[in-house]
Amino acid sequence: MALQSEVVQAIARQIRVKLSPVDQARLGIVHAVDAEAYQAYLRGRYHWNRRPVEFKEAIQCFKEAIAKDSTYVAAYAGLADCFSGLNVWGIVPASEGSAKAKALAQKALEMDDSSSEAHVSLAFAAMYHYDFLTAEREFERAIELNPRYTLAHQLFGWYLCITDRYEEAYAEFQRAIRLDPLSSIIHAMLGYVFIYARRYDQALKQCAKALDLDPTSGPAHLGLGWAYRCKSSYEPAIASLRRACELWPGSTPIGVLGEVHAAAGYQAEAQKILEQLKELSKKQYVTPYVVARIHLTLGEIDEAFHWLEVAYQQRAEWMVVLKVDPCLDNLRSEPRFQNLMRRMNFPAKVD
Repeated sequence: MALQSEVVQAIARQIRVKLSPVDQARLGIVHAVDAEAYQAYLRGRYHWNRRPVEFKEAIQCFKEAIAKDSTYVAAYAGLADCFSGLNVWGIVPASEGSAKAKALAQKALEMDDSSSEAHVSLAFAAMYHYDFLTAEREFERAIELNPRYTLAHQLFGWYLCITDRYEEAYAEFQRAIRLDPLSSIIHAMLGYVFIYARRYDQALKQCAKALDLDPTSGPAHLGLGWAYRCKSSYEPAIASLRRACELWPGSTPIGVLGEVHAAAGYQAEAQKILEQLKELSKKQYVTPYVVARIHLTLGEIDEAFHWLEVAYQQRAEWMVVLKVDPCLDNLRSEPRFQNLMRRMNFPAKVD
């Protein structure tokens, strides 16, 4: 690590680049890292990048890194990101996900406030605690500390998307892709951004690109199915979502599949999936947000609002897309929906 810092500073001197005070301070901070801990951390990030299917492996690797070096801040950040991710992808509730992540991120920042990774982890957890102002501040600080940290740009782009700032979101995702052009998950999440921006053809192309990089990507298959659903192309949507159900642990793709059945007029199939989710909820977390969307698509408006309220009370992960989800557009004039939006306390859009 010291050698890397020395090399960067030497190159800067040779090409006469004037380093900013922030850059000089960052390069002057050199942390000793146990080699085995570093290897475990890298393995953790490899599995993290194959989310949501390999969270278990990622968590084991980050815990191994911490066991080998209890002062390794980046490993605490990685572990925090895994707990946030388990929540974000609808596998565990917020109490077991982003709440734990927030505590880990804060511990990491107490150890080293100059860690870009730790600031991103805190921003990620704060976003899913509906603390949007803290999330934005922490993302901006992370990028200031390390403009080349890919995850900072990817997750900040996602934050900008859910707060209805699409052009800024595209710009952040493009930065992330330039830093890591072969990441399937970044391409898949950009596909979701296109869905929320109502650019469904672009979403299809982006998710197809993600699948070219990783044909087993559950998020890419779900994005593909969702984009087809928004274009009223129900049969390819159902096919893609069935594949997503095979590749994605958790209830989210099952719920979206139920909604697409309802949209396609297959009401009996949609009801079967509602019963499936009810039974599943006895054994594991089921996100109430997708239950709400099935009822909404079946025309059961009061039941949809009931489940949206449950989702709000539980801090359910998908509630952060309430402002931009096209599947909820026909509810936006409803006073009950506007009340939910006020309580979510999304930041005002700045033109």
